[in-house]
Amino acid sequence: MTERRDAQLLEAWRGGDPGAFTELVRRYQDPLLRHARGLLGMGASYEDVVQEVFLKLARDRVALPAAGSESHSGGWQLSAWLHTVTRNACMDIIRSETRRRRREQDVAPLEATQGGQQGVEEADTRTLVEREIQKLPVDQREVLVLRLLAERSYREISEITGRKIGTVGWLVSEGLKTLSRNLAPLLQMEAGSRDGGTELGVA
Repeated sequence: MTERRDAQLLEAWRGGDPGAFTELVRRYQDPLLRHARGLLGMGASYEDVVQEVFLKLARDRVALPAAGSESHSGGWQLSAWLHTVTRNACMDIIRSETRRRRREQDVAPLEATQGGQQGVEEADTRTLVEREIQKLPVDQREVLVLRLLAERSYREISEITGRKIGTVGWLVSEGLKTLSRNLAPLLQMEAGSRDGGTELGVA
């Protein structure tokens, strides 16, 4: 049986079929969670953001092409809407956190710095990558999250962020360069900590 398109599912749900909305959640939940987690980090309430996005979808009448005329771009249209709403909600949280941190500038950063090395030694490669992505400028972080974690194309990222495709490509390139440069010493440190017992045993 051919999988129903997004517009058909929305139409069915508005017609009283609760299973249609459940199918939309199943279809988009994981990509949206990866998007939100990449922007906000593991410790943030990124799951709450995605839940609010689906609540907004349930409340708002998102206009999609009619079921009979929907093409491939129709499915992408809902995906773009969902990722855009997720992005906007995450950006609101990031701006709020930035203002809060500015009000707390008197807190010494030394404690966080001292705890960093132990965390690196215990982290696996994926955790290191996600942690370093969080340190990138917001614009680079966003496009890398969409590209690497949400697996969006440049065109899709352009639609979600409102940036030109060329700008998206440049931000991805710059973000990857910074990420590679920052990860190299951390990965070497992690490898060294794992091999430390062997090295210490050399006379």
